[in-house]
Amino acid sequence: MKVAVFSSHSHDEVYLSAANEGAGHELVFIEARLGLSTAKLAEGFDAICAFVNDNLDAGVLEALHAVGIGHVALRSAGFNHVDLETAARLGFVIARVPAYSPHAVAEHSVAMMLALNRQIHKSYNRVRDGNLALDGLLGFDLFERTVGIIGTGKIGERVASIMSGFGCRILAHDPHPNPVCVDLGVEYLDLPSLFAGSDIVTLHTPLTPATHHLINSESIALMKKGVMIINTSRGALVDTVAVIDALKSGKIGYLGLDVYEEEADLFFEDLSDRIITDDVFSRLLTFPNVIITGHQGFFTREAITAIAETTIENLRAFESGELSGNEIDLGQR
Repeated sequence: MKVAVFSSHSHDEVYLSAANEGAGHELVFIEARLGLSTAKLAEGFDAICAFVNDNLDAGVLEALHAVGIGHVALRSAGFNHVDLETAARLGFVIARVPAYSPHAVAEHSVAMMLALNRQIHKSYNRVRDGNLALDGLLGFDLFERTVGIIGTGKIGERVASIMSGFGCRILAHDPHPNPVCVDLGVEYLDLPSLFAGSDIVTLHTPLTPATHHLINSESIALMKKGVMIINTSRGALVDTVAVIDALKSGKIGYLGLDVYEEEADLFFEDLSDRIITDDVFSRLLTFPNVIITGHQGFFTREAITAIAETTIENLRAFESGELSGNEIDLGQR
């Protein structure tokens, strides 16, 4: 198949090309993000490959359909950026990468917890300036602290396992309790009880209408003063304005974000020579107890290899008229 790979970076070209050896697809790497103004670039291709911040709303899908595209390979697990009703109406086949490396995202989540708690980001900058004083760097033992995990799929399960190793008490909320977590001694609770009982709240749930702004002024009000919140899942799980208010009041003591609800115009780009015009994001950057990373939780060699290999397998299935098992079910939309 001739495939237009949108939002491509150097690592996409390296790992997708390696996975494509022997598969025979013609991959054309396009740096531009997929949107209404760039959809026309897909003309003459058999399929497109899109990333998490590409736009696949109704207008873009209509434009892709108009130039003959009927297959979309997503290089992501999430698909909240796809208008599923329009995709179904137009007869698209859309496949995703449902799992790559739960270890990658789980370990990044824990890294953020450790860095925030022990002020690693502040200490690193101080020492480089010759300041080895300890004032303002006091942390706490994770041992016997309570960690609340929202979503205990593969990633949440790994976080539970790692934090159990620190000797933490683990609370969780998920409509479908994970037997592995139950065996670890994880206690499943309703959300209000989890919020009230957790020293650290970490998010590992998909973005759905029910989970949109799951962290908001009401849920924050239920939490302990000085709570740590970690989000490596989807940006819109968090009401950023409410979080900023809670940071200002001290209700939230630590915040780690690998995702941001308005990240589409920011993340995966070098903006170091520009003024960031997103005032909410800029305000977050002023807090010393906030760490933001640019959606890099998935970014390990193992995960990128798995994403590339699954993407190529999805393209093979498209071409042969088979199912890879990774297709999004559009029939019930």
